[in-house]
Amino acid sequence: MLSKKTQYAFQALMYLAQKKDEGPVLIAEIAKKKKIPLKFLENILLELKKGGVLDSKKGKGGGYFFAAPPSKIYLAKIMRLLEGPIALLPCVSLNFYQKCKNCDEKFCGLNKVMSEVRDASLSILENKTVSDLAGLTL
Repeated sequence: MLSKKTQYAFQALMYLAQKKDEGPVLIAEIAKKKKIPLKFLENILLELKKGGVLDSKKGKGGGYFFAAPPSKIYLAKIMRLLEGPIALLPCVSLNFYQKCKNCDEKFCGLNKVMSEVRDASLSILENKTVSDLAGLTL
């Protein structure tokens, strides 16, 4: 299940994608239009900035904008930045692997099924972008 934080991040990114040709967008505008608590949104956008997804400009005409085109920002990157592993078990995670205690992965049916779940999720998240999410591509 997606956390509120990630849901809000996707909402903000969709809004920014729809406004991408209008220049930087104020955080207060995003918060108001998407009904996201301002302080919570500030933290989310800062995390996305640190992760290289967004950039910001201070002063008059400032706000947040994409560091790369939304069509090049894959949903898997956002998920990993905000949620951590995409896999449901640490023993099937590609980027955050940890061996489960008391488990032989070669013979674990749960490991095999959760690997398939991970692969199915990744096949979507690694091929869909913020532009797709915002309805800006076919």
